[in-house]
Amino acid sequence: MSGVCLPAGDIYVSVKIEESDPYDGILRLLKEIRPDWNPENIKFKLFTDGITNKLVACRLCTNMDNDDNVVLVRIYGNKTDLLIDRTAEIRNIKTLHALGLAPEIYCIFENGLAYQYYPGVCLNTETVYDEKIWPLVARQMAKMHKVKLGPEIKQEPTIWDKTEQFMSLIPERFTDETKQKRFVTSLGSITKLRIEFERLKSHLTKAESPVVFAHNDLVLGNVIYNQSEGTVVFIDYEYAAYNFQAYDIANHFNEYVGLTIDDINYERYPNMEFQKKWIRVYLTEYLQDEIPTESDIQKVYKEVQRLTLASHFTWGVWSLVQYEHSTIDFDFGQYAEIRLNRYYEIKDQLLKEFS
Repeated sequence: MSGVCLPAGDIYVSVKIEESDPYDGILRLLKEIRPDWNPENIKFKLFTDGITNKLVACRLCTNMDNDDNVVLVRIYGNKTDLLIDRTAEIRNIKTLHALGLAPEIYCIFENGLAYQYYPGVCLNTETVYDEKIWPLVARQMAKMHKVKLGPEIKQEPTIWDKTEQFMSLIPERFTDETKQKRFVTSLGSITKLRIEFERLKSHLTKAESPVVFAHNDLVLGNVIYNQSEGTVVFIDYEYAAYNFQAYDIANHFNEYVGLTIDDINYERYPNMEFQKKWIRVYLTEYLQDEIPTESDIQKVYKEVQRLTLASHFTWGVWSLVQYEHSTIDFDFGQYAEIRLNRYYEIKDQLLKEFS
């Protein structure tokens, strides 16, 4: 597995699974990690929500009610190792699993992971506002934000280095001429984006938000709600790292607007009243022995508004990298336009109001 250092004790299976036709490779993988499973009794379900990887649920159908008979197989998207530190991802999942905050990794294979299934349903634009659910999300994020990695990992916000990494991966010219023309027409040039990033960084470098261990990609599909147990869990820790507390919250709020490109509607974005309610619940868990004051809530709210801009910009440039390299059927060019146009639309107002 090129470029990945496996922690001691991890199971590595020398299998590469093809994105275009994954099932033969998955069966070879399962033969190694679930040798007692009869291939004739295995059912597959391909999840279509993800835009970075392919995710396949493998269920042994002799006992439909036993969630131990389910293995999730995540196949990394083309060239995503350019974007994601896979060694850090594995370390983070193992650290969080030990604390009951992430699934167990069953094995690592050449281009992906096999891991534990969490029963439940992903959130959507309605359930994310459900009074029974959103407080669970706020508290779960607070628990994650209290996690500390080992002393060898610097507690510094990842947002600047990660965005610069994405910027460096945007091609000077897209290999597809149609994509190049579309990019120039809609977003201008790489130089324009680089100048804009430096301006944004100069505004936000002195952010007063604490640096915590953050998920950094809490889209609605990465939150699993188990109604029978009254719990939520987070999945997909590819971008987890130390970051500004308010960035993780802002990034999550930005996902309230829609699950797909055709569904995005910024009228769904949470208003100030809801955000402050959410932050109050979050801080009650995060501060533990202290009751959050109105001043505490307002301070976090202010930083969330400012770091909303960083979230839009980062995922906009990330999408441009995917626009060049990804083989997944998704219009990354349009998604980049949506995120970056939203950034330009709200930038002046937010920086003026919350400077």
